[in-house]
Amino acid sequence: MGPHDQHETHEKQSSRMSLAEGWKHEKVRLYSLIFGISFALLFMFTVLLYGTSLKSVTIVVDGKPTVVETRQPTLQRLLDEQAISIGKHDRISASVDAPVKHGDKFEIERSAQLLVTVKGKVRTLHTTQKTVSAALKAASIAFDSDDKLVPAGTTRVKTGMKVKVVQVTTMIVEQKKTIPFETEERKDRSLHVGKKKTVAKGENGQIVKKVKKTFEDGVLKQKLVVDEQVVAAPKKQIVAIGTRKPVRVLSAVYENDDTADNADESTSGSTIKRGGVEFSAKKVLRNVTLTAYTADFASTGKSKSHKYYGITASGARVKEGQTIAVDTRVIPMGYWVYIEGVGLRRAEDRGSAIKGNKIDVYVETNREARYFGRKRGHTVYVIGPNRPSDN
Repeated sequence: MGPHDQHETHEKQSSRMSLAEGWKHEKVRLYSLIFGISFALLFMFTVLLYGTSLKSVTIVVDGKPTVVETRQPTLQRLLDEQAISIGKHDRISASVDAPVKHGDKFEIERSAQLLVTVKGKVRTLHTTQKTVSAALKAASIAFDSDDKLVPAGTTRVKTGMKVKVVQVTTMIVEQKKTIPFETEERKDRSLHVGKKKTVAKGENGQIVKKVKKTFEDGVLKQKLVVDEQVVAAPKKQIVAIGTRKPVRVLSAVYENDDTADNADESTSGSTIKRGGVEFSAKKVLRNVTLTAYTADFASTGKSKSHKYYGITASGARVKEGQTIAVDTRVIPMGYWVYIEGVGLRRAEDRGSAIKGNKIDVYVETNREARYFGRKRGHTVYVIGPNRPSDN
């Protein structure tokens, strides 16, 4: 009986020890659970307390800051609270889901819509840049320092603004231009009056100009000469002008030619040859009286200061060896005549003392006029308005 009791006692002690250890483990697990729940509740309370506490936040819209007090946990809710909308092309410094903390600063840049014209094509551009040039660069619209921006690149951007990029190109072209030569006349006593001779032939020169052409969008807007050089100078042409006066025969004696011996053969309409000149006379005047006059006051009543000094009644200027004064009822104004012993002359003037078969021959000096005197008995052939050619 004794040993049997000892065995039972041992079993009862083991059961009591197992129960105690189980209770101990359950207590530890319970304490751990309580601690975890408490920690979670504390964390949630902390987050809730932090999220709903009053915070001071700065909101900057297009550079204008505003300080607001809020209890909102996220930026989106803050924006909704402040009735601030964000456009599709606007820029914001943080995500709309970002938490809001005390002292935070959020920046918002509003976008502007521009109508940009490049090479005649219009495109719509949305930008948050502040100036025209910055907006174009941000949109990768190329332009250089020579191009024109309308309005200017420093202009502040505004919604609805129209911008034009004018592409400016320049080129340098060469232009060749002829420089005409000048003609210099020199008196030459070896030549008769009325004769000319080219002593030195003139040559044109050449100048090369460099012209800068400026185009705007392909249209020529400006031409500017930036350089010019004379590559060949012109050569002056020298012309000799005869000043030698012919010897005049002022006598009434006929010139020695093959028809001078018989003046009666000169009839109206026939071909006549006198002094190397061949012509057909409209009429023949006989017993014509010749005198001489000058352009001076004594002959014309005009001094050299008179505006019509040396101007004939026909409007032509007096010319020795050509001008005569006539009675226009006998010889029409402008007609050529051949005066025996004098030569070809042209009716360009008239005078109050010149009536009928009288002719006044123009000479340059009073001395020549006095020497000429009065000559009678001359035959005059009236030719017409065209001067006959000398043979």
